[in-house]
Amino acid sequence: MTGGLRIGVLALQGDFARHRAALEQCGAEAIEVRRPEELADLDGLIIPGGESTTLLKLMDAWNFVPAIEKFHAAGKPIFGTCAGLILLAREVTRPSQFSLGLIDVGVERNAYGRQRESFETRGTVALAGGRREIEMVFIRAPRIRRLGPGVETLATHDGEPVLAQQGPVLVAAFHPELTEDLTVHRYFCALVRAARAGVGPVFERRLCRRNSLLGEASEGAAEAPSESSARERKP
Repeated sequence: MTGGLRIGVLALQGDFARHRAALEQCGAEAIEVRRPEELADLDGLIIPGGESTTLLKLMDAWNFVPAIEKFHAAGKPIFGTCAGLILLAREVTRPSQFSLGLIDVGVERNAYGRQRESFETRGTVALAGGRREIEMVFIRAPRIRRLGPGVETLATHDGEPVLAQQGPVLVAAFHPELTEDLTVHRYFCALVRAARAGVGPVFERRLCRRNSLLGEASEGAAEAPSESSARERKP
């Protein structure tokens, strides 16, 4: 059970209705978010796929960027899929564009191909409970080209990262909402529940063990990108 979680889905563009349905199946209260002030009472946020430049224009028109930066600074989990991954990334190429920089990854837009090259496949995911295969849907998907030292790969396809996490930020190159498998949404709900309970550092403990750098990784988990550094990247 999710224990009364209230998770928002940014409902400016993209398949936000499918994310809402997946969250409801996980037992969370799913809220469609269309105004920045609606973030205030939420425990977590999903930024869905769509067209990233269009989504950026809509976010700018409604002044969402500072609101999402404030949401992240409060330690509340954010999950970005496809275009949401692009918006949350530290670096975006082909072409370059503004991004929030809330997770230390570099992404290349549409690197898996255009609309006609969209595909479904199976990939390996390593979440709580071990490794397993899940169905993955890629639609004009970005590729994660670079992972920062504080970022953990949670799923791969053909040896490339397609699901990654840094602290309370989770990103996917694929569309988990377009399948019947709730594995990824359940994981995000667990992330939100842990953050609300005030046990945020647990997000990084797997990294601490993996790198044998407990002290350094714990300090990195507590650091959020500054608003000024995010705003230095121009559209």
